[in-house]
Amino acid sequence: MNTLSKKIQLVDLVGLHQRLQPELTAEINKVIESGQFINGAAVGELECALAGYLGLRFAIGCANGTDALQIALMALGIGRGDEVITTPFSFAATVEAILLVGATPRYVDIDERTFNINADLIEAEITPQTKAILPVHLYGQAAEIDKIVEIATRHGIAVIEDNAQSFGAEYKGRKVGTFGHMSTTSFFPAKNLGAFGDAGAIFTNDEELFWKAKMIAQHGARVRYQHELLGLNSRLDTLQAAVLKVKLKYLDEFNRARRRAADLYDSYLQHANLQCPYRHPDCTHIFHQYTILLPDRTMRDELQKFLQAHAIPTSVHYPTPLNLQKAFLDARYPKGALPIAERAADCVLSLPMHTELDEEQIAFISEKIIEFVGRK
Repeated sequence: MNTLSKKIQLVDLVGLHQRLQPELTAEINKVIESGQFINGAAVGELECALAGYLGLRFAIGCANGTDALQIALMALGIGRGDEVITTPFSFAATVEAILLVGATPRYVDIDERTFNINADLIEAEITPQTKAILPVHLYGQAAEIDKIVEIATRHGIAVIEDNAQSFGAEYKGRKVGTFGHMSTTSFFPAKNLGAFGDAGAIFTNDEELFWKAKMIAQHGARVRYQHELLGLNSRLDTLQAAVLKVKLKYLDEFNRARRRAADLYDSYLQHANLQCPYRHPDCTHIFHQYTILLPDRTMRDELQKFLQAHAIPTSVHYPTPLNLQKAFLDARYPKGALPIAERAADCVLSLPMHTELDEEQIAFISEKIIEFVGRK
């Protein structure tokens, strides 16, 4: 029985925003009073702040993280007949963007510890049609991005970092999202840096790519009604920019709170019959998710039901690899072709993880997990 004083949430956005409400309300009111709901001052201010946070020259706000990926691919001229190497273990947006520009995804299996794309397997998959590598920094931890960039440089292909889950993470002391030709992120509300709706951004140090991406996000126009490129309607609205501008100031604090929660989980679960999240020694993990690995699917599914019965919400990120999704089926990648990704899909379970988790809650969650696995 759950006797905690506070309900356990998988993600608690209410508690976080209550603490920031005076600042958020003031910024939202400024937008309302200005009447500039599209391309208002807060958009440019946020873009400058985001670029400064990563130490890059350019940031372009857009409507969501999926559009950000598509815009980056379009800016690089990737399209029909081209291949993009990526991971099979990610949210659907990663491969949707590749397919929407007419390119073909080429999957590389994942590392069994980090669940990120296995950099050691990439080079063998490069073909004359390969135009880019699109690694995803999953769960809040970087892929081995230096290896990936070195391979891409040697073969003359681009790197686009999908940084939707790791904005603020570091690899070898450098912010993730600064290694590739371009990077993208999502500000979906549940992200470590989340908006009050959908929002995203694209980043680069290349001025030509910056202007292409900026135009593509606004119907291909640099000047209103003068359309130079085929584009999208993917503007970041001013209200979302105002919210993100406030929250960006606290991002490092948010990420530290998540790491403290992860440390507590680690300490409670270290002797349980499961795999806690692996922390790569070169990475600063920001724990967008705290995802454990169970021995098999049956045990994972039974644990999820057991925890739900004790009012502990969990989620599976992700239950089906992209190559086995109905929308993306590819004869080159049948069941069994990417075994590490398939095992992860069968065995991972994401526990509650957010800035408002307290030790009492983490202790209770861990106690119930240990109780369950101890029976097996």
